[in-house]
Amino acid sequence: MKSKFDEIRCYSDDEIPAALERLSSEKQFMKVVSTVYPLLPKEVIKQRLAGFNTAYEFQKGFIYPFLQHIEANLTRGIAFRGVENIDVDTPYLYISNHRDIILDSALLCAKLIERNMNTVEIAIGDNLLVFPWIEELVRVNKSFIVRRGLNVRQVLESSRLLSEYIAYTIAEKKQSIWLAQREGRAKDADDRTQESLLKMLGMSGSGDFIETLLNLNICPLTISYEFDPCDYLKAKEFQQKRDNPDYKKQPQDDLINMQTGVMGYKGEVVYTLAGSINAGLEKIAEAGLNKKELPTAVAELIDRKIHSNYVIFAINKIAYDLLTGTNDFANEYSVIEKLNFESYLAKQIEKIDLPDKDVDFLMRKLLEMYANPLKNYIKATSV
Repeated sequence: MKSKFDEIRCYSDDEIPAALERLSSEKQFMKVVSTVYPLLPKEVIKQRLAGFNTAYEFQKGFIYPFLQHIEANLTRGIAFRGVENIDVDTPYLYISNHRDIILDSALLCAKLIERNMNTVEIAIGDNLLVFPWIEELVRVNKSFIVRRGLNVRQVLESSRLLSEYIAYTIAEKKQSIWLAQREGRAKDADDRTQESLLKMLGMSGSGDFIETLLNLNICPLTISYEFDPCDYLKAKEFQQKRDNPDYKKQPQDDLINMQTGVMGYKGEVVYTLAGSINAGLEKIAEAGLNKKELPTAVAELIDRKIHSNYVIFAINKIAYDLLTGTNDFANEYSVIEKLNFESYLAKQIEKIDLPDKDVDFLMRKLLEMYANPLKNYIKATSV
């Protein structure tokens, strides 16, 4: 049966076997999978793919083992906190900060699988779908498509459709969703919820902005990575944009970021659920704000929740002191930790291949990435 959401929705379970069969015949997809599972012959991989009948089976049987490998080999452990703040039988719209293109949502799903909870549907920008088989794969993996690069009229139509799909998924499918708080990653780790995102979410209702958001059960999610494997790529992009205001990333750049983020060392990783913000939304509704002020107030509420749940690592404190030229946190890390972090930064800058490499600028950008979560945490917890 045709649906108005067909162009953007993830695949339903009855579409999964056919989609996996199509993927099995894609040479590029099979090459990537053979890299992920190097010990499995291609015929065995195809047999495994043919055995999955639902998206959850595919995630648990095929994606999850690789995520276990990442946790064991490329992190110091991944913690999942705040489950006591949610009702496991209630669908939520998880709005989170965004560090890694692939892993932010993937590792969340892994932690939900470990608790025998249903995984989330995932919003993904179509700019990342650089090959047709990638769109096939993400739709099998419970992802729905956010269209980018549209003209003004198309943006309005696309936003309304997206808003209606999110509301439908929460209310009718009883399915939780993961959504980044902004378009793209916050390259400097200064995480802020875009008001335009909240306005889009408000489009699905009958007119009352807060009432529409209340129906979505918004739960802010904080993702804390000790190390960001893409930090040097983000710093490089800052200089490229500074030196050339018209600079635009190419699809190949996104692929490099995806690969680096997945296969790089992340240190400790922590996911923290804040719980529903509905009580906070009701307070905002009672404050008598005008239409323009409401999205600002909601964005600030979500940001406070995300910022106050950051896990602050020693390197965040070191970066803060180095960036500000102070010793505010010097008693909270060792000389060895500081030397190790400075050595790490130097190695990351070495990886940047630019003809006119501005080392001072790049160092400042790297320090900002690691200091900004602490800056925002201090502000959020001192209110």
